Amino acid sequence: MDVSKTKSSFYRRLYVAYLIDSGVASNIPALTEVTGMPRRTAQDTVAALADLDIVCEFEQLEGARNHAGHYRIRDWGAIDRRWIEGNLQQIKAVLEYP
Repeated sequence: MDVSKTKSSFYRRLYVAYLIDSGVASNIPALTEVTGMPRRTAQDTVAALADLDIVCEFEQLEGARNHAGHYRIRDWGAIDRRWIEGNLQQIKAVLEYP
């Protein structure tokens, strides 16, 4: 399947936001484990969620050091989370994620 970089980037952001919001993978190590994407790609993707007006914040664990904590989606902006749920298999297929 030939997919544009724009579409795959968009789908990657949607999928990462979905994983964070659903609690499946709410930190970078978990995102890399679930998706198989490199650490840097996971970090860049989380940072790029703001480009879609998805508000994603990192919550540091109290008393923890070295960025121990998790991400939380505060606002989906114009994105409909239900659409992602309904199209999850297609998104994963386009991205070639397990």
